[in-house]
Amino acid sequence: QLTLVESGGGLVQAGGSLRLSCAASGGDFAWYTMAWFRQDPGKEREFVAYIGSIPDITEYADSVKGRFSISRDNAENTVYLQMNSLKPEDTALYYCAAKKWSLTTREGEYEYWGQGTQVTVSS
Repeated sequence: QLTLVESGGGLVQAGGSLRLSCAASGGDFAWYTMAWFRQDPGKEREFVAYIGSIPDITEYADSVKGRFSISRDNAENTVYLQMNSLKPEDTALYYCAAKKWSLTTREGEYEYWGQGTQVTVSS
């Protein structure tokens, strides 16, 4: 049973940066594909990025390509989301998610979820 705890959210002005962290415990972290999703109130949760259990396999939503970067540290059991050039439309609750092995952008296929960390971008 993998437990995920996100941190690093906050309030930032448009154009600013934040780095989210997701600390995992309770499982073999290196075996898991790790992803970030986000949800704004009144909207469906949407895929942001994933990183595979082979670290150089990543994928991003079109809306964040070139601005966000996902990475992982298997020694620290942590996945990161570096968010640059933030826009007001990036405001959302950001969730960390995990699944074993295969790569997917589909939220229904992720087995484990954190509680989320709020990111608010002011204009």
